[in-house]
Amino acid sequence: MKTLRIGDFDILPGTQRKIELPVAKLYTDADVSLPVQIIRGTKEGPTIFISAAVHGDELNGIEIIRRLINKPNFKIIRGTVIAVPMVNVYGVVNQSRYMPDRRDLNRCFPGSSKGSLAARVAHIFLTQIVKHCDYGIDLHTGAIHRSNLPQIRGDMNDPETKELAQIFASPVILHSNVLDGSLRESAVANDTRVLLYEAGEALRFDDFSINAGIKGIENVLRHLNMMRKTTAKRKLKEPYIANSSGWLRANASGVVKHLVALGDRVTSGDKLAEIGSPYGDILGIVKATRSGILIGQQNIPLVQEGEAMFHIAYFKEDDEAVFEHIESVQDFLRPEDDLNNTNHLQVK
Repeated sequence: MKTLRIGDFDILPGTQRKIELPVAKLYTDADVSLPVQIIRGTKEGPTIFISAAVHGDELNGIEIIRRLINKPNFKIIRGTVIAVPMVNVYGVVNQSRYMPDRRDLNRCFPGSSKGSLAARVAHIFLTQIVKHCDYGIDLHTGAIHRSNLPQIRGDMNDPETKELAQIFASPVILHSNVLDGSLRESAVANDTRVLLYEAGEALRFDDFSINAGIKGIENVLRHLNMMRKTTAKRKLKEPYIANSSGWLRANASGVVKHLVALGDRVTSGDKLAEIGSPYGDILGIVKATRSGILIGQQNIPLVQEGEAMFHIAYFKEDDEAVFEHIESVQDFLRPEDDLNNTNHLQVK
């Protein structure tokens, strides 16, 4: 294996190193840097980045990386893991999705060394991290006041990306085209295959989503022969892939009464929520327009007409079979000591 150079740092095979990549300072002249931990095996193998907090208020991914790299049995025997727990450091400090210049970092790639602050951070991450990598796993959550059922998104038309998504073994896999200016778009241009993991809600930790993310990453690393393989207690069936999804929007403004939960199977015509006035009058009823699985929802019990409320994934296969598979995956991912803990997402 060759020496890996990131920024001004050389990382030798078989070593671990924490480094800080400098970016623009704060107004106070205080230094700001991207925290990076590199873990290298002693044998040749792929290089993979694991990134979190591209949106600064999406904290689940930070905790996934923290717990993963501190597990006693986390050992890389081949290749290299580059873990970046906070890409948008500025957003994390301010508990904000955005950069200080109000730009969405995930729409600023590939960036520029002479562009806006967001463009400069994107450029640093792309040129110092992504360019070295064969694969990437980018960790996200739902937006503020929105929760996502744990799901993997990626280009399922690419056979290798599809295989890795299936190996990750999240409850839901969703085919997703790349967005202009996104990290995933620039990574694909670099011939780096990326899985995007969505789970939980902004500014909140969700233990089930965190545990599912850790297990999924370990599944991928073992599949790539970067970690020693273990004997699975139970082999999961091949997951179903949703080829499309859509949001259902509020047909009135008012106070919301939710009638469904994340992971629920819905059929056309099912009532998902009632929208009422402050006096209790029913002003609108949100109904499913197609059969599918609820993978995302707004949590705040107030809504404006036209606001997105429920994200539904649509499958070609029979809904009952998909629902049973998702339920079995969640049971498989849930820790044994968490069986009686109701503070996590679950199929109902």
